[in-house]
Amino acid sequence: MSMDATRYEDGTISYPGHPRGPNGAKPAETIDLSEYTAEIVTWTTSTATPPGVREPNHLAIVEFDVKGETVRAIGQLTTGDIETGDEVQPVHVDELRDPDAGIRDPDSQAWDGYRFEPV
Repeated sequence: MSMDATRYEDGTISYPGHPRGPNGAKPAETIDLSEYTAEIVTWTTSTATPPGVREPNHLAIVEFDVKGETVRAIGQLTTGDIETGDEVQPVHVDELRDPDAGIRDPDSQAWDGYRFEPV
């Protein structure tokens, strides 16, 4: 599984990708952000989490530098032992939340994804 961002014809990048870029440009290529490191812009810890989400749940907004273009993402952290400005890398996990907790049929969607881990 990859962490796909989209580069548009005008050079902008977004994660996740969309049919049109921020300035209306068409998608030109896919970029796998899991091959890059990012810097923590800000982070928080949630102690009142939805059903099936670990508690506490450490979350961050991170910024990737992809060949001179920046792209931001939000996601879970592997630890709360981090600071703004720390370098992190995406790591794949099989379950971001417990598929059996909550109202969705466990087979209705994928439960894997990425967390950010300090480098």
